[in-house]
Amino acid sequence: MARLPRLALPSIPQHVIQRGNNRQACFYADDDYRFYLDCLGAATRRYRVSIHAYVLMTNHVHLLLTPASITGVSCVMQTLGRRYVRYINHTYRRSGTLWEGRYHASLVQADHYLLTCYRYIELNPVRAGMTDDPAGYRWSSYPCNALGQPDKLVQPHEYYLGLGAEPGERQTVYRELFQAHIDPELLQVVRQATQTNRVLGAEHFQKQIEATLALRIEKRRPGPKKRKNS
Repeated sequence: MARLPRLALPSIPQHVIQRGNNRQACFYADDDYRFYLDCLGAATRRYRVSIHAYVLMTNHVHLLLTPASITGVSCVMQTLGRRYVRYINHTYRRSGTLWEGRYHASLVQADHYLLTCYRYIELNPVRAGMTDDPAGYRWSSYPCNALGQPDKLVQPHEYYLGLGAEPGERQTVYRELFQAHIDPELLQVVRQATQTNRVLGAEHFQKQIEATLALRIEKRRPGPKKRKNS
């Protein structure tokens, strides 16, 4: 089966997921998480990609990124992947692949789904049962976005900035968003869009992306089969 095209446009956020091969661990010690974040920062600065939210889980990562160019995210992920795999293979005297094939990504309609993606990403450790409070997990952007802790990687999106006039106000409103669970159906929508490299957005947004990229990307039900002439 042909690969689904990976969608990308400048200034449109992308929710990116990359998993360890066969769901195996890709982080083994604190130094691994730190090195990955250092590599991520260097790559995003080089290719002019903004990081809004992230979480590093034991066997996968989630990133919410906005590129300045159409190739920004793909260049970041390629550079990051090569450098981090070399580090892991050297450190642990291993060889072979670390990641499960290509990363997955969905374009995100900011005014409808961006803050949902923030929450989806930063609540991963809670859903995984690793903590009861996202503030208790070290390897995510939640302490920065919700509590104001310094994080040189994070660049707030304009919709995050719109939560309040001052940092403290924004952080309070942001924390309030986490008091309610994300609806299970909405969780599935986010997952499906990312796993299939589709668009996370309303129909009109999807059609705008289709028109811009000159691609038919919206999932459509197959029509009725044509009857053969007897």
